[in-house]
Amino acid sequence: MTLKEIKSGVFWAGIIDWDRRLFDELIPLPEGTSYNSYLIKGTEKTALIDTSDAEKADEFIKNLRDNGVKNIDYVVSNHAEQDHSGALPAVLDAYPEARIATNPKCKDMLKDLLLIPEEKFITVNEMEALSLGNRTLEFIIAPWVHWPETMFTYLREDKILFPCDFLGSHLATSNLFAKDELVYRAAKRYYAEIMMPFRTSIKKHLDRIGQLNIDIIAPSHGPVYDKPGFILDAYRDWVSDEVRNEVVLAYVSMHGSTLAMVNYFINSLVEKGITVKPFNLTKTDIGELAMALVDAATIVIASPTVLAGPHPAAVYTAYLVNALRPKTRFASVIGSYGWGGKMLEIITGILSNIKIELIEPVIIKGFPRDENFKALENLAGSIAEKHSSLNISK
Repeated sequence: MTLKEIKSGVFWAGIIDWDRRLFDELIPLPEGTSYNSYLIKGTEKTALIDTSDAEKADEFIKNLRDNGVKNIDYVVSNHAEQDHSGALPAVLDAYPEARIATNPKCKDMLKDLLLIPEEKFITVNEMEALSLGNRTLEFIIAPWVHWPETMFTYLREDKILFPCDFLGSHLATSNLFAKDELVYRAAKRYYAEIMMPFRTSIKKHLDRIGQLNIDIIAPSHGPVYDKPGFILDAYRDWVSDEVRNEVVLAYVSMHGSTLAMVNYFINSLVEKGITVKPFNLTKTDIGELAMALVDAATIVIASPTVLAGPHPAAVYTAYLVNALRPKTRFASVIGSYGWGGKMLEIITGILSNIKIELIEPVIIKGFPRDENFKALENLAGSIAEKHSSLNISK
């Protein structure tokens, strides 16, 4: 693949992975992904910003060779995770003069994960500069977006920020620059699945890079932003404390009792002017569920009782919500049981990481009766009142 020029002497040198459909054996990739690397040619030195996944190392090296890259002085490693660092050993073999420029914490992780020897590193610290001659790299230590060792690289003269995973998107596209709504959805999905648990840290890092003069943001997944306000404004919205008049309803039903409750409950919420986003947990793409959690004021989990506890799909969902830590303000549980159990206690017990107000659940025995439907209507009313108290009823 031909290197793509972002600015004179600055090139995208990555790999597009059109066919990858699962990340970390966990995260669905409906649109594929890319492993972005960037080549910067200075008058004295040449630097490579990040590399690629190890599975694409041979292709990555071939692309560099085919495009006439004969020497690399520095490989900047912004983040030790293997989808960006996996090709580092291959790069060091192909370009033995190269040294890895990274912060001390990232260096230690790369030594552990990839067994790279000490002598291959030079360490950099907060706002330290590395000269390429006519170009200068500056380093911003940015922990917890989304690992503890992450840093950003800023190309001072060209006003380009290389934030690695931060502000990226899992999206395979032939477009170098972000162009359409598809990029927004992919970026929001990426934020929801990967960045949302670190919302507090991300707010601080947004403030920090807001002090830089940035013309281009070049992340390590997805297209490059030549209009950086697009992604910065989106992130400011997502990490804000503002929620929307929405209920995420994650449900599973075995013999129809819980499903009957869900269907009635959806109608009750809609009648009260609330947007409902239902997810059948036996069919749901967890990325879509995560995206819905970014903005929703309320999450409701609906489950039958299995062996005295929640359905495993409901347990997984509660675990996911707890791990992602959305800004959701309220939660409730609805569901049915046959002879007893601790379904409610187990679900609410899992939700220990998020600051939510639990609205009175509706747990019934058997198939719902009139009084149970009335309880669901009351729950919908309570949610509407809670939303109204936040001035998000419209």
